[in-house]
Amino acid sequence: MRDPYTVLGVDKKASQDDIKKAYRKLAKELHPDLNPGDEVIEQRFKEVSTAYNTLSDTVARAKYDRGETNPDGSPRYDDAFHRAYSSGGAAGGARDDSGGNFEDLFSDLFGRAKADPRRGPGPRGGGGGQRGGRVKGRDVQYTLQVTFAEAARGVRRRISLYDGKSLDVTIPPGTEDGQTLRLRSQGMPGLGGGTAGDAYVTVQVQDDAMFRRKGKDVYLTIPVTLDEAVLGGKIKVPTIDGRVTVTIPPGSNTGSMLRLKGKGVAGQRGGGRGDQIVELEVVLPERPDDELRSFLQGWALRHRYDVRKKAGLE
Repeated sequence: MRDPYTVLGVDKKASQDDIKKAYRKLAKELHPDLNPGDEVIEQRFKEVSTAYNTLSDTVARAKYDRGETNPDGSPRYDDAFHRAYSSGGAAGGARDDSGGNFEDLFSDLFGRAKADPRRGPGPRGGGGGQRGGRVKGRDVQYTLQVTFAEAARGVRRRISLYDGKSLDVTIPPGTEDGQTLRLRSQGMPGLGGGTAGDAYVTVQVQDDAMFRRKGKDVYLTIPVTLDEAVLGGKIKVPTIDGRVTVTIPPGSNTGSMLRLKGKGVAGQRGGGRGDQIVELEVVLPERPDDELRSFLQGWALRHRYDVRKKAGLE
């Protein structure tokens, strides 16, 4: 955690009233009820609350100012270790200058695990390994929204971290909806010289008006006219890389599919890109004119065919 004075934006000589005013202002802006679903704001709110807890208590504030505690109010391991052993106590029953047992002190510092002065404190559940009093910082969670094309092609996006800083995140090509990226050492700072936690960024891919994805393949439904379907022709078709020219075979029908090799998305484990599948949808004119009606009436009399019987619907 950062310096609590910095978090609240006050001077180290600030009065208790100034600290309270700064906290109230920030808490009002950052309260989770006013920012539902925003995990960055939630982390900032927690940090501000922890800073206020440290500075609003005159005793806790004095200890922090003397360097006896960490910014979050927890005892500093190096200071506690020095005080515990400078009193001349033995390893099994050493006491700090406040009269507390050294083993209990470590228990307070690192959870339920008891301390062995020869090995250092044991691991705390869910907190990862600890050596020499080092405690790994907590992991943080973020959510990042990208478009379908950005996820397919890959993109760099900037996110705001819990401490107000920003970080550029690389979204690799082929990223899927709900996929989580791990950013090492971008979480909460550790205690006692421990490594920082990690940041986990869950990517949310927005639905696209045209494209659908199945694995590495991209699907697109494209409307074609009656004459294009019957006679064939060339049309422009959008892909995630831009428009390409596609040839429609004569006699195509609704549901006919064309495959564009290598126009899909990249796989997360290599193997090249998938394909784009273009599904044709024959669309009649909004208002068929008399010429088309007359032609079809004559044509239908000479070319009867039963599509429903073939499909087993009669």
